[in-house]
Amino acid sequence: MLVRYGEIGLKGKNRPKFEKRLVANIRRALGDLGRINVSKIRGRLMVKVDEVDTFEVIERLGRVFGLVSFSPVLRVDATPEAVFEAALTSMQQGMEREGYSPEESSEPVTFRVTVNRADKTFPIQSMELARQLGGHLLAGIPGLKVKLHQPDLIVSVDIREGQAFVFSQTIPGLGGLPVGVSGKAMLLLSGGIDSPVAGWMSMKRGIELEAIHFHSFPFTGEKSKEKVADLCRVLTRYGGKLNLHVAHFTDIQKEIQQKCPEEFRVTIMRRFMFRMAQRLAEHTGALALVTGESVGQVASQTLESMVAINEVTLMPVLRPVVGFDKYQIVKIAEQIGTYDISIQPYEDCCTLFLPKHPSTKPNLEKVHTAEESLDIEGLIEAALEKTETLSFYRNEA
Repeated sequence: MLVRYGEIGLKGKNRPKFEKRLVANIRRALGDLGRINVSKIRGRLMVKVDEVDTFEVIERLGRVFGLVSFSPVLRVDATPEAVFEAALTSMQQGMEREGYSPEESSEPVTFRVTVNRADKTFPIQSMELARQLGGHLLAGIPGLKVKLHQPDLIVSVDIREGQAFVFSQTIPGLGGLPVGVSGKAMLLLSGGIDSPVAGWMSMKRGIELEAIHFHSFPFTGEKSKEKVADLCRVLTRYGGKLNLHVAHFTDIQKEIQQKCPEEFRVTIMRRFMFRMAQRLAEHTGALALVTGESVGQVASQTLESMVAINEVTLMPVLRPVVGFDKYQIVKIAEQIGTYDISIQPYEDCCTLFLPKHPSTKPNLEKVHTAEESLDIEGLIEAALEKTETLSFYRNEA
């Protein structure tokens, strides 16, 4: 499998660090499939997995951030004879894969040839090699026709370091950066649609995640917690191991409900969440918080509310979906596999004790006054002492 990466190649002196992390992430993604070998070849990676289902390898590589595209290839010596033979085989494989059969169709199978001659010692220049390969394929396989724009198949040859890689399939990757190169962040993970998408988008920028979920037992039951665990399992397919910290939030919510004005309850609840998330972030080495907030979506996500909630933390708060509407967020959730889990009808703590008319423009002075009736430090300490940590791993059953 020939693997290509994008922006990693622009990292200058830091490029080896990014490549090393990408190689490690590929090995982790494929490690349980059998013996694998990942090697670097001048701006590319070569992944070899012995006696493994190619479709499974493709599926897993498609969930590794940092890959722009990848191709199952025939690797041969960089000689004209070997390249010509491999191109013929690759075309036949491509036709079989796509179900093209010139004998059974009145329409020809269209194709073009592309050549990347990174190794300039190869004796034939790129344009000439492409022309010769096209002629060789036309002569060797009946029913073909050259078409430069939008052909049925593209046979590609990539020549580098004395080797030729010949292929007829290019599979798009997720792009982004390898998870782990950008440090660690703490994801505030509810059971809803937005926060898993925010976590996924953070991982795409190379951020390793820890997650905190606020659980209000017995008002939210085990089904609610299991729903969040299932979301974590999906996220591990893209980022590897994920620790979920299940924080006991019942007592805090009861205190807020009993002692704070109704209009500020959501704001004060979110301020507690940020305080607790920061404590756990500092304990686990996370450098930022990540939320699924989108401007204007609910009362706690107006700019005025965000200012009031942010006041309790000095950590950067990353909001990857802040400019997305619900339709866009749902679309990503469907693509990454979290949507069907998120819409399961189990309440999370954010939907409990919800006031009829929460403030959309909370006054900070009034919020401070409302919090004076609460033992903030004592409530946080008690809640964190009851926190349960669960660990989830990539490819676990």
